[in-house]
Amino acid sequence: MACVERLAGEGVHVLVEKPLAASGDEAREIIAAVERAGVRGAVGHVERYNPALLAARAKLDQLGDLLLIATERTGPFPDRIKDVGVVKDLATHDLDLVRWLGDAPVEVVAAQTSHRMGREHEDLVLATGRLASDVPFHCAVDWLTPTKTRRTRILGARGMLLADTLTGDLTLHENADVAIEWAATQQLRGVSEGNATRFALQRREPLLVEHEAFYAYVAGDDDAPVVPLEAGLEAVTTAEAVLASARDGETVRLAPR
Repeated sequence: MACVERLAGEGVHVLVEKPLAASGDEAREIIAAVERAGVRGAVGHVERYNPALLAARAKLDQLGDLLLIATERTGPFPDRIKDVGVVKDLATHDLDLVRWLGDAPVEVVAAQTSHRMGREHEDLVLATGRLASDVPFHCAVDWLTPTKTRRTRILGARGMLLADTLTGDLTLHENADVAIEWAATQQLRGVSEGNATRFALQRREPLLVEHEAFYAYVAGDDDAPVVPLEAGLEAVTTAEAVLASARDGETVRLAPR
């Protein structure tokens, strides 16, 4: 935090790696320092630049009303992480994504965590909640799985978008309007399976796209698609709510934004 404040005070524009800060209070201090200095700032939530998620967000109208946003982010523990648990290191990606994809802040959240590796910090979190738009979400994140998974599922009234952010693949699974004559199976199916379309996407390195957006922003493009510092603050405060819920065993309602 002190480094960011010093650089901003010297007139340097800042792109801060996520999470924006260790706490909501520190994130607010960074935002205030950037505003005082009159420089430009953004936060590096690089998953927003993944080609599969960019395409998914652009195609949300094909789903109709949103019913659920669910993310899965699992894999082995990275030894380089010493000071935080899986919530602030990894789940901040997902808490930001559900807010970005759902276009509404998190309103309530309930979470469970586990400490299986003998560390001070948690290595697994299951977080379930609701956005202010009444869309439910679920995030499953851990450092205990031997295989790496990065998947986002967006369910709507007309189908589902499934994004694999490791490969940059996006598939649309449509609901079908097909009459089912076999009564026994009709009773078991809430919707019928329609066409599946795997989109051909231009796959560009997300970190490069993120940096290009920041360069454009620094050059004066106010519409450059950077992630604003306020979004970084929101991800941090939502992560704090997740940890508080897991600690106290209660659902947490976040302050209106």
